[in-house]
Amino acid sequence: MKVGSNGTLKVTALCTEYPGADGIAVRAVQNVSFEVPEGKMFTLLGPSGCGKTTTLRSIAGLERPTSGEISVGDRIVYASASNTFVAPNRRNFGMVFQSYAIWPHMNVFQNAAFPLEVGAARLNRKQIEEKVMRVLSAVGLDHLAERDATKLSGGQQQRLALARAIVMEPQLLLLDEPLSNLDAKLRERMRFELKRLQSEFGLTAVYVTHDQSEALALSHEIAVMNEGRIVQVGSPRDIYERPHDRFVADFIGSANFLDATVVSCDPQTGRCRVGTVLGELGVQAVDRLNRHDKVVISVRPEDVELCEELPAGGDAHNVCKGTVHAKVFLGEHIDFQVKVGESMLFARVHPQLRTPVGNGIYVIMKPDKCIAIPNAPAPAGGA
Repeated sequence: MKVGSNGTLKVTALCTEYPGADGIAVRAVQNVSFEVPEGKMFTLLGPSGCGKTTTLRSIAGLERPTSGEISVGDRIVYASASNTFVAPNRRNFGMVFQSYAIWPHMNVFQNAAFPLEVGAARLNRKQIEEKVMRVLSAVGLDHLAERDATKLSGGQQQRLALARAIVMEPQLLLLDEPLSNLDAKLRERMRFELKRLQSEFGLTAVYVTHDQSEALALSHEIAVMNEGRIVQVGSPRDIYERPHDRFVADFIGSANFLDATVVSCDPQTGRCRVGTVLGELGVQAVDRLNRHDKVVISVRPEDVELCEELPAGGDAHNVCKGTVHAKVFLGEHIDFQVKVGESMLFARVHPQLRTPVGNGIYVIMKPDKCIAIPNAPAPAGGA
């Protein structure tokens, strides 16, 4: 059930600045460019102050950028070159805020109907009722249409906010951390609901969050932001398994990091040998590397295998001997800290491994799971 023709969102060379307290401009968003194909969910992910919400508000028209261009389909809503700025209420974008912004003096039906009653399209009562009940049914609130909005649970209020944004058949749906006020279990449930609704209505959506697992679960594509810039764009799997720099690897989930120097590298396959404090390791490069390049090796905890006996065929992998320093039982897995020389490695393994603290253990890391990242400094500036 598609709500309307959306078109591709294009954000090109977007910059947004604020006047700082000392008179120096704060560069909240710097040269941000990305595209969101029609019917896809695109997530802006990053820590507080990285520019993701400012980017979203610039798309919505709630902030006026300094320069750049924003278009959806063949319609330009902002362009610095032509001094184009379409007012927020004329963009036909739906927005769901962190606070939901539910009208407390209205019931569920009235809240969902409000955008249709004040919108430019003149609909009669029957048309409004049909549209509202269709959307309330989709979010599972049709049986609560007459209930006071203040008597809804947090999850129900979140679904009502979504219904109110969808009922106007927006060209673009913008979501600013809409699940952050929910408890952990409800948040997980609502991820599935959000994904279902986005797919069912064919919505083109931009989602802002600082929650890595939320971004991985919901998105067709993710842009990781830091200090006002996009540092990597890719599918959830690409972002997680092939981070382009240390910030992305560290921000998305957990990772072990090892400083290394390239000994040799095959430019065709990206397979390299590197020297580390653990000895020489086989790794996979994300960019072209040369001998003597300084790199950082990123290895996810779940890709660090542990075993009490030296594995057969260990020569094909990176194998070293360590000592169990600490471990934490977490039900479905156990987190181990293993000391290898002066380095500490973090491993996440099946709970059947019961090696006591202080005992020796072998660490195995497959070369294709050891990602070599160029050791470049992070960009300066931004907000």
